[in-house]
Amino acid sequence: MKTSLLEGKKPAKFDKHIIGNLLLDVAPPDEVRAEALIVGVRNEDGEIYRLIGASTHRSFMNAVEELFDLDLVDELEDVDDPVEGCDAIFREE
Repeated sequence: MKTSLLEGKKPAKFDKHIIGNLLLDVAPPDEVRAEALIVGVRNEDGEIYRLIGASTHRSFMNAVEELFDLDLVDELEDVDDPVEGCDAIFREE
């Protein structure tokens, strides 16, 4: 999986836990967006500040499970179509 911080966006206070729990390769945002499935993470201001790109459904589901384990919620859990270019968007409850 690949990840990128979006320029000009403040990382969330829980960001270090994401990095600690997921095996992610840092890549430019365009490279992350080129992956098959995209996870966005919102900061406390409600902005997507981090993208996580997964090339397979299995790695996407692994990322989703890890983010749920961090007590984050997926605001797209009941949505079928991508929102803001993301297949899942996680934030604090």
